[in-house]
Amino acid sequence: MQEGHDPGLAPEASRGADRPNPVPPAQSVLFTLPNVITLARLCAVPAVVWLVIQHRLDIAFLLFVGAGISDAVDGWLARVRNARSFLGAILDPVADKALLVSVYVTLAYIGVLPDWLAILVVFRDLLIVGGLLVLALMGTAPAIRPLLVSKLNTLMQIAVAATALLLSGFDLDAGWLMPLLIGCVTLTTIASGAAYVRDAARSLPA
Repeated sequence: MQEGHDPGLAPEASRGADRPNPVPPAQSVLFTLPNVITLARLCAVPAVVWLVIQHRLDIAFLLFVGAGISDAVDGWLARVRNARSFLGAILDPVADKALLVSVYVTLAYIGVLPDWLAILVVFRDLLIVGGLLVLALMGTAPAIRPLLVSKLNTLMQIAVAATALLLSGFDLDAGWLMPLLIGCVTLTTIASGAAYVRDAARSLPA
Protein backbone atom coordinates (compact mmCIF):
# COMPACT_ATOMS: atom_id res chain seq x y z
CA MET A 1 0.00 0.00 0.00
CA GLN A 2 1.39 3.37 -1.03
CA GLU A 3 1.71 6.04 1.63
CA GLY A 4 -1.02 8.67 1.63
CA HIS A 5 -3.72 6.47 0.00
CA ASP A 6 -6.93 5.72 1.83
CA PRO A 7 -7.37 1.92 1.86
CA GLY A 8 -11.14 2.34 1.85
CA LEU A 9 -11.13 4.09 -1.55
CA ALA A 10 -11.40 2.43 -4.90
CA PRO A 11 -8.31 2.68 -7.16
CA GLU A 12 -9.99 5.35 -9.31
CA ALA A 13 -10.93 7.47 -6.32
CA SER A 14 -7.47 6.96 -4.82
CA ARG A 15 -5.79 8.24 -7.96
CA GLY A 16 -8.16 11.20 -8.01
CA ALA A 17 -7.18 12.08 -4.46
CA ASP A 18 -3.58 12.62 -5.61
CA ARG A 19 -4.57 15.13 -8.23
CA PRO A 20 -4.33 18.82 -7.34
CA ASN A 21 -7.58 20.54 -6.62
CA PRO A 22 -8.97 22.20 -9.74
CA VAL A 23 -8.98 25.98 -9.89
CA PRO A 24 -12.42 27.33 -8.93
CA PRO A 25 -14.40 28.33 -12.01
CA ALA A 26 -14.53 32.00 -11.03
CA GLN A 27 -10.76 32.09 -10.77
CA SER A 28 -10.15 30.44 -14.15
CA VAL A 29 -12.68 32.40 -16.21
CA LEU A 30 -11.22 35.55 -17.71
CA PHE A 31 -14.34 37.48 -18.69
CA THR A 32 -16.73 37.16 -15.79
CA LEU A 33 -19.59 39.65 -15.66
CA PRO A 34 -17.91 41.75 -12.91
CA ASN A 35 -14.71 41.87 -14.99
CA VAL A 36 -16.63 43.01 -18.08
CA ILE A 37 -18.21 45.82 -16.05
CA THR A 38 -14.79 46.82 -14.71
CA LEU A 39 -13.32 46.83 -18.22
CA ALA A 40 -16.19 49.04 -19.38
CA ARG A 41 -15.41 51.46 -16.55
CA LEU A 42 -11.76 51.51 -17.60
CA CYS A 43 -12.76 52.19 -21.21
CA ALA A 44 -14.88 55.13 -20.01
CA VAL A 45 -11.76 56.98 -18.84
CA PRO A 46 -10.83 58.39 -22.28
CA ALA A 47 -14.43 59.50 -22.79
CA VAL A 48 -14.46 61.38 -19.47
CA VAL A 49 -11.11 63.02 -20.30
CA TRP A 50 -12.40 64.14 -23.71
CA LEU A 51 -15.65 65.49 -22.24
CA VAL A 52 -13.80 67.51 -19.60
CA ILE A 53 -11.38 68.97 -22.13
CA GLN A 54 -14.37 69.90 -24.32
CA HIS A 55 -15.96 71.58 -21.28
CA ARG A 56 -18.92 69.20 -21.32
CA LEU A 57 -18.69 68.74 -17.59
CA ASP A 58 -22.40 68.03 -17.28
CA ILE A 59 -22.11 64.84 -19.33
CA ALA A 60 -18.77 64.04 -17.69
CA PHE A 61 -20.48 64.24 -14.30
CA LEU A 62 -23.18 61.78 -15.36
CA LEU A 63 -20.55 59.40 -16.74
CA PHE A 64 -18.51 59.75 -13.54
CA VAL A 65 -21.56 58.90 -11.43
CA GLY A 66 -22.32 55.95 -13.72
CA ALA A 67 -18.77 54.70 -13.25
CA GLY A 68 -19.19 54.92 -9.48
CA ILE A 69 -22.43 52.94 -9.66
CA SER A 70 -20.75 50.32 -11.85
CA ASP A 71 -17.98 49.99 -9.26
CA ALA A 72 -20.55 49.13 -6.61
CA VAL A 73 -22.41 46.77 -8.95
CA ASP A 74 -19.39 44.74 -10.04
CA GLY A 75 -18.27 44.34 -6.42
CA TRP A 76 -21.76 43.19 -5.43
CA LEU A 77 -21.93 40.74 -8.34
CA ALA A 78 -18.49 39.34 -7.51
CA ARG A 79 -19.65 38.58 -3.96
CA VAL A 80 -23.15 37.32 -4.76
CA ARG A 81 -22.13 35.14 -7.71
CA ASN A 82 -18.84 34.07 -6.13
CA ALA A 83 -17.13 35.46 -9.23
CA ARG A 84 -14.03 36.90 -7.64
CA SER A 85 -10.94 36.55 -9.83
CA PHE A 86 -7.29 37.54 -9.83
CA LEU A 87 -7.85 39.68 -12.93
CA GLY A 88 -10.73 41.49 -11.27
CA ALA A 89 -8.68 42.14 -8.14
CA ILE A 90 -6.11 43.91 -10.33
CA LEU A 91 -8.42 45.66 -12.79
CA ASP A 92 -10.83 47.14 -10.25
CA PRO A 93 -8.39 49.42 -8.40
CA VAL A 94 -6.60 50.26 -11.67
CA ALA A 95 -9.86 51.39 -13.28
CA ASP A 96 -10.86 53.40 -10.20
CA LYS A 97 -7.49 55.11 -9.90
CA ALA A 98 -7.22 55.79 -13.64
CA LEU A 99 -10.61 57.49 -13.66
CA LEU A 100 -9.97 59.53 -10.52
CA VAL A 101 -6.48 60.71 -11.51
CA SER A 102 -7.62 61.54 -15.05
CA VAL A 103 -10.48 63.68 -13.72
CA TYR A 104 -8.16 65.57 -11.38
CA VAL A 105 -5.56 66.22 -14.08
CA THR A 106 -8.06 67.34 -16.71
CA LEU A 107 -10.05 69.51 -14.28
CA ALA A 108 -6.80 71.19 -13.27
CA TYR A 109 -5.89 71.58 -16.96
CA ILE A 110 -9.07 73.56 -17.68
CA GLY A 111 -8.78 75.55 -14.45
CA VAL A 112 -11.66 74.06 -12.47
CA LEU A 113 -9.39 72.58 -9.78
CA PRO A 114 -6.09 74.02 -8.53
CA ASP A 115 -3.14 72.59 -10.42
CA TRP A 116 -1.23 72.04 -7.17
CA LEU A 117 -4.03 69.78 -5.93
CA ALA A 118 -3.80 67.54 -9.00
CA ILE A 119 -0.01 67.41 -8.60
CA LEU A 120 -0.38 66.46 -4.93
CA VAL A 121 -2.87 63.67 -5.68
CA VAL A 122 -0.74 62.22 -8.50
CA PHE A 123 2.48 62.52 -6.47
CA ARG A 124 0.97 60.58 -3.57
CA ASP A 125 0.03 57.69 -5.85
CA LEU A 126 3.45 57.71 -7.53
CA LEU A 127 5.12 57.77 -4.12
CA ILE A 128 3.18 54.72 -2.94
CA VAL A 129 3.64 52.71 -6.15
CA GLY A 130 7.29 53.68 -6.44
CA GLY A 131 7.92 52.76 -2.83
CA LEU A 132 6.35 49.33 -3.30
CA LEU A 133 8.49 48.71 -6.39
CA VAL A 134 11.66 49.71 -4.56
CA LEU A 135 10.82 47.42 -1.64
CA ALA A 136 10.07 44.57 -4.05
CA LEU A 137 13.44 45.04 -5.77
CA MET A 138 15.08 44.94 -2.35
CA GLY A 139 13.46 41.58 -1.68
CA THR A 140 10.99 42.92 0.86
CA ALA A 141 7.32 42.17 0.39
CA PRO A 142 5.41 44.59 2.61
CA ALA A 143 1.92 43.60 3.66
CA ILE A 144 -0.41 45.97 1.86
CA ARG A 145 -3.26 46.75 4.21
CA PRO A 146 -5.96 49.35 3.71
CA LEU A 147 -5.47 52.27 6.08
CA LEU A 148 -8.40 54.18 7.54
CA VAL A 149 -6.87 57.49 6.50
CA SER A 150 -6.39 56.14 2.97
CA LYS A 151 -10.04 55.12 2.73
CA LEU A 152 -11.04 58.57 3.96
CA ASN A 153 -8.72 60.16 1.41
CA THR A 154 -10.26 58.16 -1.43
CA LEU A 155 -13.75 59.16 -0.28
CA MET A 156 -12.77 62.83 -0.15
CA GLN A 157 -11.09 62.67 -3.57
CA ILE A 158 -14.25 61.22 -5.09
CA ALA A 159 -16.36 63.90 -3.36
CA VAL A 160 -14.18 66.72 -4.73
CA ALA A 161 -14.15 65.31 -8.28
CA ALA A 162 -17.92 64.74 -8.33
CA THR A 163 -18.71 68.12 -6.74
CA ALA A 164 -16.42 69.99 -9.12
CA LEU A 165 -18.01 68.30 -12.14
CA LEU A 166 -21.51 68.93 -10.81
CA LEU A 167 -21.04 72.60 -9.92
CA SER A 168 -19.11 73.54 -13.06
CA GLY A 169 -21.18 71.37 -15.37
CA PHE A 170 -24.52 72.75 -14.25
CA ASP A 171 -23.40 76.30 -13.33
CA LEU A 172 -24.16 75.91 -9.64
CA ASP A 173 -22.68 77.80 -6.70
CA ALA A 174 -22.01 76.00 -3.43
CA GLY A 175 -20.20 78.83 -1.70
CA TRP A 176 -17.80 77.46 0.91
CA LEU A 177 -18.31 73.77 0.03
CA MET A 178 -15.55 73.40 -2.57
CA PRO A 179 -12.83 75.15 -0.53
CA LEU A 180 -13.76 72.96 2.44
CA LEU A 181 -13.59 69.76 0.39
CA ILE A 182 -10.29 70.78 -1.21
CA GLY A 183 -8.87 71.40 2.26
CA CYS A 184 -10.00 67.96 3.41
CA VAL A 185 -8.47 66.30 0.35
CA THR A 186 -5.21 68.13 0.89
CA LEU A 187 -4.93 67.07 4.52
CA THR A 188 -5.95 63.44 3.98
CA THR A 189 -3.70 63.09 0.92
CA ILE A 190 -0.66 64.25 2.89
CA ALA A 191 -1.62 62.15 5.92
CA SER A 192 -2.23 58.96 3.92
CA GLY A 193 0.98 59.38 1.94
CA ALA A 194 2.94 59.86 5.16
CA ALA A 195 1.27 56.79 6.71
CA TYR A 196 2.28 54.58 3.79
CA VAL A 197 5.85 55.90 3.92
CA ARG A 198 5.94 55.15 7.66
CA ASP A 199 4.70 51.59 7.14
CA ALA A 200 7.17 51.04 4.28
CA ALA A 201 10.05 52.26 6.43
CA ARG A 202 9.06 49.86 9.22
CA SER A 203 9.13 46.92 6.78
CA LEU A 204 12.74 47.58 5.78
CA PRO A 205 15.24 45.05 7.12
CA ALA A 206 17.30 46.31 10.03
